[in-house]
Amino acid sequence: MELFHQLARRNIKIRKQSGFGAQWRQQWEEVFAGHLTVEEKQHIHLHNRNGVNGYLWHVFSYGMRGCFTGEEAEMAFDQEEKTCCYLFFQHGDDAFTVEDASGLKAADLATENDKIDLYVVDSEFNWTFVMTHESGWLGPYFSRR
Repeated sequence: MELFHQLARRNIKIRKQSGFGAQWRQQWEEVFAGHLTVEEKQHIHLHNRNGVNGYLWHVFSYGMRGCFTGEEAEMAFDQEEKTCCYLFFQHGDDAFTVEDASGLKAADLATENDKIDLYVVDSEFNWTFVMTHESGWLGPYFSRR
């Protein structure tokens, strides 16, 4: 995957975590969208349903959780003190652990931005940074627990 190699070239310690994507998506939903009812989740298309693709980041785009957007989100992510982080995707079960994320910046993640939806969280899920496939229109987003 391009992102893995890009970060490794920058000497960022990154490790593939096969099969963790679903687990981390579920935990992300509990933390960042757990305040929503089932009906609200359906209304904002949080999950795939009736042929409509759902996205966890809809919690932000529909205004159901406070967040920074666009350049403010990138700045908040860049300024956040980062240690261990998890990176995972809306679709797929592969995920990554960045053991020392202190040098990780939003710009490092930009190559994946127009292709996929990328979620970054600290290991305690205290904050999240999300880059969407809707680059330039929706996202990125940054929010704290």
